[in-house]
Amino acid sequence: MPIYEGKTLEEEEFNKLDEAIKQQFEEKSNIVQEQIMATISEIKMIEKQSEKKIQEWQSNISLLTVNVHINYIKSKYKRNKKISQFLDNIKKDIVKNVHLFLEPTSSTSTSTPQPGQPFQGPHKEPNKPWLNYRVNLFVDNSKLEGAPVIMDSNYTFQNLFGKLEYENYMGTLRTDYTMLKAGLLHKANGGYIIFQAEDLLTNPVCYENLKRVLRIKELSIDNSLEQRAAMVMVSLKPEPIPLDLKVILIGNANIYHTLLSMDPDFRKLFKIKVEFADDAPRNDENILRLARFFHAFCEKENLPHLDKNAVARMIEYASRLANDKAKLSTKFNDLSQIIAEAATWANLAHSKIITEDFVNKAIDEKIQRVKKYDDRYSDMIKDNTLLITTSGFAVGQINGLSVMSVGDYSFGKPSKITVNTFTGKSGIINIEREVELSGSTHSKGVLILSGYIGELFAQDIPLSLSASICFEQLYNGVDGDSASSTELYALLSSLSDVPINQAIAVTGSVNQKGEIQPIGGVNEKIEGFFSVCKMRGLDGSHGVMIPIQNVKNLNLNNEVVEAVKSGKFHIYAISSIEEGIEVLTGVPAGRKDKDGNFPAGSINYLAYEKLKKYANISKKME
Repeated sequence: MPIYEGKTLEEEEFNKLDEAIKQQFEEKSNIVQEQIMATISEIKMIEKQSEKKIQEWQSNISLLTVNVHINYIKSKYKRNKKISQFLDNIKKDIVKNVHLFLEPTSSTSTSTPQPGQPFQGPHKEPNKPWLNYRVNLFVDNSKLEGAPVIMDSNYTFQNLFGKLEYENYMGTLRTDYTMLKAGLLHKANGGYIIFQAEDLLTNPVCYENLKRVLRIKELSIDNSLEQRAAMVMVSLKPEPIPLDLKVILIGNANIYHTLLSMDPDFRKLFKIKVEFADDAPRNDENILRLARFFHAFCEKENLPHLDKNAVARMIEYASRLANDKAKLSTKFNDLSQIIAEAATWANLAHSKIITEDFVNKAIDEKIQRVKKYDDRYSDMIKDNTLLITTSGFAVGQINGLSVMSVGDYSFGKPSKITVNTFTGKSGIINIEREVELSGSTHSKGVLILSGYIGELFAQDIPLSLSASICFEQLYNGVDGDSASSTELYALLSSLSDVPINQAIAVTGSVNQKGEIQPIGGVNEKIEGFFSVCKMRGLDGSHGVMIPIQNVKNLNLNNEVVEAVKSGKFHIYAISSIEEGIEVLTGVPAGRKDKDGNFPAGSINYLAYEKLKKYANISKKME
């Protein structure tokens, strides 16, 4: 500003000066401004040089400081080039931006938040440059012993293959590497992952992508599904990860064979097939393993433990489920359900352990809840709506045994089978087949009877026979050949006119040579007939005839076992038709002598005589 006579002039005072004086001031003002500009430039140059020297000094100090830590970490991962390069980049970035670490004050800012930090609008937040160097620990297997083994029930795409999370920043979805989340395949990498095949196949996108990553042996996080969102997205594409793992699919045989025939990739990717048995040998080793399973289940579910008698009862139940007293069932879900229910009864009784009585109650209660149809059949037999004879003797009439299944519950029931024989050449007529109530297996069993009768009796006479076989009061069809021996006994009784003991029920299939063959559901069949006999009063005459091969399958309830021990109920195990007919009638079956004749008075002799009579009648009528 102009100074005149020692006084600083304002603009109005300066304008009142003579023009000559003002001219002098303006000339001197230009010189002063030039000097000021030169001085400012010199000051800026000095400041720049000083800042450069300070930065160099800071860089040197920071480099020395950072090197101590970076080099220590690099020495631990010197074989991994990617980690070494990452650490070198961190060092360079710290040295380059060391001033950010030295700023002591905060500033109000609405700038982009640091990676992984949600946007919260204008706020005061101190600089945190170290957040740029965070590591996203994608998968942590530090606490594992051995290779990872992954099982899960959530088969969504993101849960299997990983995902990239986003945050909303001023109407834009954005993300960074800290929001990468591992999927099940990432966690199982280097180990094993187990899928339930049925659940996996319900999501075709997941199944197809699983095959793709197994083929290319690389796993990347695909955010293509998120790209369909309506909002603007700022995303990234993570680098693929090498994939090395074993995939195990668990499913039934139908799924396996369907995939094998319909999916050409399935055979290439899943080369090893393993079939799990429903049972295991009943030996000391497997009994101990099953007892350990019981213990582990109780520990896991925080249930009272089983005493030794309860364990023994569960072992017997496992054999019952396996339908073989020499084996143990591996249906652990069914076994654990019984233990859980037994534990409930124990808790209600304020018992600290599960005893045999609680196990028996759980088993009995399970049956009681689902035996509606079983009770209905029993009531129909009790009031003679279903005609079942359990005492006395009758010709051409016998009690056969069958099994009915309602969901997961099976029960045995007796059926009256009758046979009538008469003159003619129609052969054995299966009434069920004639009215289309006979399954193919049952029809085959009936046809086998013709082969047996023909070989035994029609070697020297023509087989002139008409016989009708019927399951009385059965209107919903019959299948299976377990009644074929029963039908043959009734046929021999009708031909020989020798009555059959109605207190004995029969099950078992037969071949053309008269050999008795094993059947299924033997325990349910025996218990079903036992309950009918018990309802009418056991007198020691009642029993069941079974194939001798089914003895190993016997695992009957305690009530039947006690009745057999006390002689009130009997179980006959036979191997041939000759043995069986003798038990049922009390008359010898009769075998041919060297001249081809049957012993007089035997079952076969009487049957042969009637067939010879039928043949003569047929011959006279021709």
